[in-house]
Amino acid sequence: MIQKEDTVSDKSESDSAPKVGDLAPDFTLPTHNEGELNLAWYRGRKNVLLAFFPAAWTPVCATHVPNYQQDIEAFNRLDCQVLAVSVDPLPSLTAWAKTLGGLSFPLMSDFWPHGDVASRYGVFYDRKGFAERVVFLIDKKGIVRYIERVPLAEVPDNKKALAVLRELQREHAGRAGI
Repeated sequence: MIQKEDTVSDKSESDSAPKVGDLAPDFTLPTHNEGELNLAWYRGRKNVLLAFFPAAWTPVCATHVPNYQQDIEAFNRLDCQVLAVSVDPLPSLTAWAKTLGGLSFPLMSDFWPHGDVASRYGVFYDRKGFAERVVFLIDKKGIVRYIERVPLAEVPDNKKALAVLRELQREHAGRAGI
């Protein structure tokens, strides 16, 4: 079983924040392209890369979020749905996605109640009003298998998440006797 958690932030985590091995908290949020989506719907269907980012229209996020689009075929091959979450209002995320050239994965708005999902995941900066830059990799059973927390000025490395997904795929193939 994969049990990796990279934490490089100096922000303290909430006691209720999910850790590697925990069941990911369920939520439903509106998206820029698919109406509302529910995390639990993916259980038994797909792995999920849940990427929290601070805010649309910011320089680092304008690199972070499009990086998922650049690697979307690799995520798809590994049976992984990318979901990107910020506390921005939905109209802002919709407009931003258009300026990025369109995205084939959902941008999710955790606007109201403001930062509720980010808070449940232990990544909301109360005093600043936005989410940290944190990636959760959730397997098909809904279990958190990997967490990468990076400073706000850095971009998470997709290679790490893709390596974890390949390991999950090997584990699944081994259990299935493939």
